[in-house]
Amino acid sequence: MAWSIAQVARMSNVTSRTLRHYDQIGLLTPARVGRNGYRYYEREQLLRLQRILIMRELGLGLDAIAEIVNDGRDQVEALRMHHAWLVAERDRFERLAATVARTIEELEGGDDVAGSHWFEGFDEARQAELQEEARQRWGAEIVDAANERVKDKSPEWWQQEGAKWLGTLETLVGLIDAGKAPDDPSVLDAIDGHYRWICQFWTPNRASYAGLGNLYVDDERFRANFDRTDPRLAEFMRDAMAAYAAARL
Repeated sequence: MAWSIAQVARMSNVTSRTLRHYDQIGLLTPARVGRNGYRYYEREQLLRLQRILIMRELGLGLDAIAEIVNDGRDQVEALRMHHAWLVAERDRFERLAATVARTIEELEGGDDVAGSHWFEGFDEARQAELQEEARQRWGAEIVDAANERVKDKSPEWWQQEGAKWLGTLETLVGLIDAGKAPDDPSVLDAIDGHYRWICQFWTPNRASYAGLGNLYVDDERFRANFDRTDPRLAEFMRDAMAAYAAARL
């Protein structure tokens, strides 16, 4: 049985324009195209579309989605993986909802709100989400080795490293304001600090370090965080990391 692009659009709440775009970039090719130019989709394509939409809901960019859906994984195995992600996301929102509800109760009751619990569920949930995606993207061995490096680090250490990260971002924004190109020596020196910071967790080579820069732009969650600092930052950092990888790795 085949469904037209209009029927698939209605079933999935995805516009025909988006489906055509997925076809153009090779993410979702229809089963066949009729003589009239209409696209038709069969069961295999609908299952693939479901996977794409699941990962879009999880916040993955199209490039990352393409890598996952094209990895040749068994469909049932892949759906189990997506199900685990969705359950983790559900649990994350439950924790966040509980945190917000507790804050509302304290504010409405006039209690003296200490504030220490206001951020419960944020770091833990985000970490779990990224850990699972990292295992799927780069392999469990790399992720487990990175975890081993930092498993005994104190909260103070994490605060210090967070401050270093923010300092690097501020330096890069200053270089952007100064009109420096991504391959300028002063920019590469700033990126060197980022590379050495990353090496505390894992040691990327030339290809993987440039790939990390691409992830900063392509993954909507990373991109949103960079945009909060400066909308120019994600692309600039990607280009600077590529230049650094080519020049110094």
